[in-house]
Amino acid sequence: MIIEIRQALPPDAVLVEAMLVEAARWVDALGEVMWETGELAPERIAKEIAAGQFYLAVADGDPAGTIRFQLEDTLFWPDLPDDHTSAFIHRLVVRRRYKGQGISTALLRWAIGHARELGRSHLRLDCDKSRPKLRALYEGVGFQFHSFRQVGPYYVARYVYPLSDTPGTRPVYPSRPRNP
Repeated sequence: MIIEIRQALPPDAVLVEAMLVEAARWVDALGEVMWETGELAPERIAKEIAAGQFYLAVADGDPAGTIRFQLEDTLFWPDLPDDHTSAFIHRLVVRRRYKGQGISTALLRWAIGHARELGRSHLRLDCDKSRPKLRALYEGVGFQFHSFRQVGPYYVARYVYPLSDTPGTRPVYPSRPRNP
């Protein structure tokens, strides 16, 4: 399978929305809430796509997943005021029929490379702290646990991927607590 990553364009808004809704329904069926009402509103997604924040993973010509890539995130990382050294990712989703086929890893590796190309020193993300499989995915790609944080209704685990290749500049973050 050939996986290509490309920027989502305004005509892709319905497709991105469908992927996000599919993922939200799947997680909701598991008894968890992935996103709050309004976060998947078509006009919000269209605005984020117009701002160049969404990218699509296309597997053998078929849209298979999406990710939101940002250069700022004051909501989940307010302790990094005026941070111009990090990039941030959110809303990583893979269509159910592509589960386990490397789409998530391809999107994450693309985001790491893209952040590096932009001269950023860190790629950061957050996820619900009660999602062990998702957290294991991030850790398996090389993201390091940073901290827990309450953000509105969300209690999230925050992760960072240091992008610096200079020896001695990779920060060490605390070990993830076993039962937070």
